[in-house]
Amino acid sequence: MARNFDKCKLCRRAGEKLFLKGERCFTPKCAMIRKAYAPGMHGKTVSKGQSEYGKQLAMKQRIKRIYGILEKQFRKHYEDVSRRQGVAGDLLLARLEMRLDSVVYRLGFASSRALARQLVSHRAFRVNGRLLSIPSAEVKVGDVVSLSTTKAGKEYFKNKKTEIVNKKDVPTWLELDSASFSGKVVGKPTRTDIGIHVDPQAVVEYYSK
Repeated sequence: MARNFDKCKLCRRAGEKLFLKGERCFTPKCAMIRKAYAPGMHGKTVSKGQSEYGKQLAMKQRIKRIYGILEKQFRKHYEDVSRRQGVAGDLLLARLEMRLDSVVYRLGFASSRALARQLVSHRAFRVNGRLLSIPSAEVKVGDVVSLSTTKAGKEYFKNKKTEIVNKKDVPTWLELDSASFSGKVVGKPTRTDIGIHVDPQAVVEYYSK
């Protein structure tokens, strides 16, 4: 699958930190600290502003980049929530947050969503006791995500376990059990749980044209 591996350029294009590189984003090495302007030869040129369509497109791209998914899958998520009852924009964000790779990231088992996606693909986690290797799988309220016993002895997870013991920023819709290296989905996420300024309604308007 095609992927854009220059994640720093994605943050610079968005004009803010999207936290795509995990711990590096909190260090002076972060591109948004060293080069806080858009990439390319015209990156330092002051923008004249965007049209309404341009703003909607930029917001769609920003949300896609935060979750590390491509257009086809993103469109599929939108079409799925558009058939449900409720505010489509909020439902879209909730659907993205409740992807298995996003839940693994939110629980602190991975420092970035990209790493969480890799860990899930390598069959490192179980959902309700069943191995699941599909990063886009949707977890539901009441589901328990836990580390596979075959991976618990890996050096990465041994080091990670000491980190999550003191983790304080677990979203309210998740419940972390650091002792058993597991987490439970106790509710549905809201727009404020993302921690980055996004307007999902702009995505709805973009696709509605």
